[in-house]
Amino acid sequence: MNTIHYKWHIDQSATRQLLITGNVGADDFPKIIHAGDRALLVDFLPTIGLPAAAPPRAFDPARHARVLALDAAITRNEVAGVVECIVAYASLLVCYDPLATTPEELTATLRTLLGEQAGADPRRRTWRVPVCYGGSHGPDLAEVAARCGLSSDDVIELHASARYTVAMFGFLPGFAYLAGLPDHLAVPRRATPRTRVPEGGIGIGGAQTAIGSVAGPSGWHQIGRTPVRTFAPSRQPVTFLDIGDEIRFVAIDSTRFARLAAAAEHGDLVAEIIT
Repeated sequence: MNTIHYKWHIDQSATRQLLITGNVGADDFPKIIHAGDRALLVDFLPTIGLPAAAPPRAFDPARHARVLALDAAITRNEVAGVVECIVAYASLLVCYDPLATTPEELTATLRTLLGEQAGADPRRRTWRVPVCYGGSHGPDLAEVAARCGLSSDDVIELHASARYTVAMFGFLPGFAYLAGLPDHLAVPRRATPRTRVPEGGIGIGGAQTAIGSVAGPSGWHQIGRTPVRTFAPSRQPVTFLDIGDEIRFVAIDSTRFARLAAAAEHGDLVAEIIT
């Protein structure tokens, strides 16, 4: 089964369930949906007028910009009762304290902010992130190359030459989902997930790539590894990347990887900020 279509159907099923819970109309766009008794989901993804065979893009920059703009507006206006906001590709989960506000009050405020969508865009930074591709650090590089009809060197060049956007965090603390993977490198996830991938794994899953954070299971194809620690509990902030930041990868060899990994172990960021 096509991975993207499968995910689309799962997402739509979940959305329909939330729509029932939230008691909102399907033509209300963006939709504000009850997600339990402590959160509202602001969904920017249209659910009507889209044929099942043609799901929307996994990442739409304009739609994502609206998500970020609402998140920034909530912070800027210090909306009463809001505990935290969780950004996704096409939605914003707004968690609130039910003792400090009601879902009706918060919904009204969110609709006002959605109508304004004003204010300066948050400052975004550009990072250069070193990656050691292939070998023990990228055990799936050859398979990805074969699936794409490319050489391993071609895959490295394509992957490292693209510019990526940190679209969201999820799955594991500091796990950064990146938008911008070249179409030629999109491959379905592994049939059999690995039970453990080391921290810093650079993976490809469908039309996405990501920077792994902590060691854990993964069904993504591992094409490389970075010595950069995107998540460190002893560091403040624990995740130095921001959603919306731009990532540029640079290929390094195993010798430099070992040197940078040792520096990262002692607390160095290793990643370089460009702008």
